[in-house]
Amino acid sequence: MIGICIPAHDEEELIAACLESVARASLHPDLGGEDVKVVVVLDSCSDAIAQQWPFVTLHVSARNVGRARAAGARHLLQHQARWLAFTDADTRVAPDWLAVQLSLGADVVCGTVGVDSWQAHGLDAQAARLRFESSYQDRDGHRHVHGANLGLSAHCYQQAGGFDAMECGEDQALVDRLAALGAQIAWSALPRVLTSGRPFSRVEHGFAGAIRLAT
Repeated sequence: MIGICIPAHDEEELIAACLESVARASLHPDLGGEDVKVVVVLDSCSDAIAQQWPFVTLHVSARNVGRARAAGARHLLQHQARWLAFTDADTRVAPDWLAVQLSLGADVVCGTVGVDSWQAHGLDAQAARLRFESSYQDRDGHRHVHGANLGLSAHCYQQAGGFDAMECGEDQALVDRLAALGAQIAWSALPRVLTSGRPFSRVEHGFAGAIRLAT
C-alpha cells in the first residue's frame, strides 16, 4: 500500500484542489491498481471540505507541521504502507506524481516545486518571479527539499526516526539524516507539483517566506 500524508491548518480555500489532484494521482494506471491511502492531518482546525472526501482525517492540536506530518505517517505505517508520499494542502500534484516517484527506484525522492501564480505579490509580482527563477534549480540534481514534494520508503522513514517536532524545516532535517545513513536519494524534477505563490502562509519561514524574500 502507498500512503499520502497532507498536513493542513485553515486551508479551506486551497485544499479542495489539492485533494482532487491527489485523488487523480492515486488512480494512475502505472500504479497497477495498488491501494493508495490518503491521510489529511487537520492541525488545530476543523476543515469541513477535507471531511467530504473519502480520505482519513486525523485531528491534532499541535500547530506544528513536523508533528502533523509525523502523525499522518504513523497512521499510514500502522496500516502497512510501504511508501510514504508527502505534499501540502496548498499544493496540487501532477496526475503521475506518485507513479513517477516510485519509478525512480530510490529510497527517497526529493522533488521540486512550481509556483502556481505570482499575483498575490501585487506590484512586486514580476520581480519576485524573476528573482525566484534565477536562483531556484528546477532540474535533476537540485538540492532542494520540500515537504510539498517528498516521497520515501517506509523502511527509510523508520530508520531515520521520522519527522522531528519542528515548526519549519522538518523535511530538511529528515532528509539530512537519511543522507547521513547512506540512503539513495533521487534529486529529481520529474515528480511535478504546483504550490501556492502567496507571500504569507501558515508557517513562518516556510516556502512562502522564501519567495517573499524575492521581492
